[in-house]
Amino acid sequence: MQKNVKILLAEDDVNLGNLLSDYLKAKGYKTTLAANGDEAFTLFAKDQYHLCLFDVMMPVKDGFTLAKEIRKINETIPIIFLTAKSMKDDTLQGFQSGADDYITKPFSMEELLARINAVLRRTQSQTQEQEEKIYNIGNYVFDYQKRELSMNGDTQKLTSKENDLLRLLAQNTGKVLERTYALKAIWGDDNYFNARSMDVYIAKLRKHLNKDERIEIMNVHGRGFRFFIHD
Repeated sequence: MQKNVKILLAEDDVNLGNLLSDYLKAKGYKTTLAANGDEAFTLFAKDQYHLCLFDVMMPVKDGFTLAKEIRKINETIPIIFLTAKSMKDDTLQGFQSGADDYITKPFSMEELLARINAVLRRTQSQTQEQEEKIYNIGNYVFDYQKRELSMNGDTQKLTSKENDLLRLLAQNTGKVLERTYALKAIWGDDNYFNARSMDVYIAKLRKHLNKDERIEIMNVHGRGFRFFIHD
C-alpha cells in the first residue's frame, strides 16, 4: 500500500519530526517534513499528497487551523492529528476541523503505522466506491454516467440532481445519508430552500423506484435518509 504514497508531516519538534520522517521513509512512504503550519500549507499547495499527519500544537499556525485551510482546497485527503492532549473537547474540535483520526502522544511507531494504514485503506475504498459508474439497485440498473435508471428494458432519464442524489444513496445503502452532507455535496449549501428542494427530489426518486417494492428510502428524523433494499 505504501508504494508511491506521499505523506505531508508537520511537526515543530525537530527531533520527533526527523524521527517520524525517517521511520516512515524506511517503511516506504515518501515523506515531506514541515516545521510549522505555514510551511506545511505552502508545501501542500505546491504538490500532491495522499495523507497529512499534523501535530496540533505548532507555532505560526496550529494543526486545527491548518486542517481547516487544507479542507478548503481538498475535501477528501485524509488527515491524522498528533496531539499531546486527550481531552474530549480537543478531540471534537479536531474532527470538526476535518480529521479522519488522531493519535495521542506518546505513541509507538507501530501504532502510528497501523493508524496510517487503516485510514488509507478506508479512504481508498471510499474513492473506489465513488468512482463506480453502474449500480445494481434491486431489479433496477442505475447508470450514473448516462443518467439512466433501467428495469426490464424500460429506461428513465434522470435529471442531474436526481442522478447525483441516487448515487449518494446507492453508495450509502443500509447506512444513514446525512442530510447536511448530501445538501453540501449536491447543492453546495444546506440552507432551508435547498433542503426543501432535496425533499422534492427524494419524492421523485421514490416514484422512479416504486416498481420494485423491496426498495425503500426511509426518513431518519433529524439526520437524513436511509436507503434500503429489503430481502
